Amino acid sequence: MSSISELMRIVQFGDSMLPVGAFSFSNGLESAVQEGVVHDRESLREFVKTTLDVAATGDGVAVLETHRGSRENDMTRIFAADHAVFCRKLNEEMRTMVVRMGRKLAEMAIHVLPNVPTVKEWLTFIKQGESPGTYPAGQGIVFAAMGLSEQDAFAMHQYGVASMILGAALRLMKISYLDTQQILFEVNQTAAAAYERVADASLEDMSAFAPVMDILAAVHVKSRVRMFMN
Repeated sequence: MSSISELMRIVQFGDSMLPVGAFSFSNGLESAVQEGVVHDRESLREFVKTTLDVAATGDGVAVLETHRGSRENDMTRIFAADHAVFCRKLNEEMRTMVVRMGRKLAEMAIHVLPNVPTVKEWLTFIKQGESPGTYPAGQGIVFAAMGLSEQDAFAMHQYGVASMILGAALRLMKISYLDTQQILFEVNQTAAAAYERVADASLEDMSAFAPVMDILAAVHVKSRVRMFMN
């Protein structure tokens, strides 16, 4: 059971208002709404659920790998996971999102956790161009630095994906904040099963199959009217 201080750290770094730039991105929802793929509460729920499934088997694996690498002080393992995330982002805007948020998380963590060498070392390698600095990798590193479990890191990753999309939904479509909170509460209950599904996965097992979402991301690049950066 988490201590009070550990729980507060989880709450702080799981806050949707964490200043890493998540509000600038919709995780593909903007194109989904524009193209009519998402048009009501039920289609939004399905979009979030699908995105979380993809997040768990893809970026979620990297969160666990970097957390374990940080606990073992194994930068080679961290680098491998960081690059694995970046190389699996097919779309330019998705790559921009994942590295921009990752770097912001690293810069913020330096101020919050000034005496943690792993975070400093990772940010140095990002600035030198030796590591892309993806957000899932940063989550694993930072949560390990705070002494929080890999389950906590994975849960916050999944929560962050869902809250980003649902926050964007309030600005993109006609939906009540009550409905978005209901969806969030519902999908959060899938995180434990998702963790069990990928807990023993390796980087070679990372996979993300959602072709419609990849197509929507490609459409967004050339969209003339955009509220979000992806």
